[in-house]
Amino acid sequence: MSLISFVIPCYRSEQTITDVVKEIDDTMEKVSGYTHEIILVNDCSPDGTLEVLKDLVASHNNITAIDFARNFGQHSALMAGLRQSKGDVVICLDDDGQTPADECPLLLKALEDGADVAYARYTKKKHSPFRNFGSYVNEEMARIMLNKPKELYISSYFAAKRYIVDDMIRYENSYPYVIGLVLRSTNNIVNVDVHHRARTIGTSGYTLKKLLGLWMNGFTSFSVKPLRITTFIGCLSAIAGFIYGIVIIVQKFVLPDRQVGFASLASLLVFFGGMIMIMLGLIGEYVGRMYISMNNSPQYVIKQNYLPSDKEGDHKE
Repeated sequence: MSLISFVIPCYRSEQTITDVVKEIDDTMEKVSGYTHEIILVNDCSPDGTLEVLKDLVASHNNITAIDFARNFGQHSALMAGLRQSKGDVVICLDDDGQTPADECPLLLKALEDGADVAYARYTKKKHSPFRNFGSYVNEEMARIMLNKPKELYISSYFAAKRYIVDDMIRYENSYPYVIGLVLRSTNNIVNVDVHHRARTIGTSGYTLKKLLGLWMNGFTSFSVKPLRITTFIGCLSAIAGFIYGIVIIVQKFVLPDRQVGFASLASLLVFFGGMIMIMLGLIGEYVGRMYISMNNSPQYVIKQNYLPSDKEGDHKE
């Protein structure tokens, strides 16, 4: 029997996570040849999520809960869950019930057919317009910066074989980006069409700040293309400035009475000054992240692990 590990980051999910766990259990009862475990990672949720997770651990012999000391984000929670997992296959999904856990056999079938990783592709997403826009930008960023195949759709619902997970968890730097870790591990990735559900309770935990931080993690941790792009823009700006200087000199000889406009000079100074500041800021972002990683800043800090034996009163600090 093969073991399947389900990894679920949890944030503000006290009203939804129990149904997600039940759906997984009900689905896996119908799938032959597999046993499963569930790893729930509480990303310092401010509501009663932790108490719900503790109750689930106490009532199941295949559930482990991890409690973070503070909020580290979805990708750090995934990394903690991946390191805790023991399965031959790991399936990651959301805690809000929008990802259809009952369709996980489709992902398993794709791996059985030879894929290393299978991403769920939604026939019609039922996120808010803001979240859909964020997903679109994330897709384009991964395609441009991380060389993601254009036809490959990436989502938070995916299944991966054990050796891919083992390679992913070797990453120890402070800014994990799961999509980048998958793309650097294998090209044998497929999509599986599943249905996407509308959110029935609460709202998405992703804010503009979190989305911007996620994109920054992606292209500064796994690509040097932003530096190459800024170099290219800098070269174009220098060429444009050189050409403009020649034009001014020629105009001065041809039209000696023509006054060189202060407005055009000021606009050029503002433009090139802004470009320089952007490029320096980007370089500083890379250097700062290197500095933080060199200081061994953790991906996450586990406050407490709740193991299945906790119902007898044991726990691991």
